[in-house]
Amino acid sequence: MSAFKIARRFPKWIKTVCGWKPGLAAALVAAWLLMPGSASGQFGLDPCCAIVTAGLKTVSGLLKNVVAAPLSGLRQIRQQAADFEQQVVYPVAAIDRARQTARQLQSELQQMNALYRIPLNSASLAAPQELERSLLSRDPRSISEVAQRYTSVYGPVMAPGAVPPAIRDLVDMSDAEAQSALKKAIEIDAVADAELATAGAINRQLQSAAPGSAAILEVQAAAWVVRANAYTQSALAELTRLRSIELAGEGEQLKLGAADLDALRGHTSRILGRGAR
Repeated sequence: MSAFKIARRFPKWIKTVCGWKPGLAAALVAAWLLMPGSASGQFGLDPCCAIVTAGLKTVSGLLKNVVAAPLSGLRQIRQQAADFEQQVVYPVAAIDRARQTARQLQSELQQMNALYRIPLNSASLAAPQELERSLLSRDPRSISEVAQRYTSVYGPVMAPGAVPPAIRDLVDMSDAEAQSALKKAIEIDAVADAELATAGAINRQLQSAAPGSAAILEVQAAAWVVRANAYTQSALAELTRLRSIELAGEGEQLKLGAADLDALRGHTSRILGRGAR
């Protein structure tokens, strides 16, 4: 008879012998004892552990054989790129030479700045000294002082009726353009100071700049070169205006001379006409 059939009849025997409740308890204990246990693998190991171990070994093999080789190749490529940057693109020796050149340039800029600031004042009288001080100040705030100090040295425009209107217009225009040129000279001196200061700042940045930031500094320097060219064009425009005013003044002098000659001819004709009578 099989163990299963015995297990089915066992509670009846116990119930008959011991009664209902003790028989039920004995039947539960017997069922627990006859229940099949968990299967174990070889050497007493659980089959699940063996499966997990085999899977981990497979993954480890894949990582070593499939993933590790490409990663090693990528690491080699990155190292080659770094060597190329350090030896060809940004060689240390060339960077050191560039920094040495920047230090020399900084010294030259300082010397240039010192030469640029040598005082040039030469006037000896009070009014010319005041005008010269404003003109050589390199301070845009002194531009508002130019008109008054210019008038104190060169005099105002003649009063109406003192000379012909054409002469007054000529003098007024000449004075206006002369003052404009003097003001522009102060402005250009101030711009030159700003350019020298900026050139010094960029040069100091070059001495400690990283190789990768050279392009940014180059753009900054290029921007200031464009500004310097603009200021130079402004100065040339002012020189052109001065030359134009000079030519206009010469033309006005010829016109006034022709008008005086015509007036003299008219007076001479009238005088000769009176003598003929």
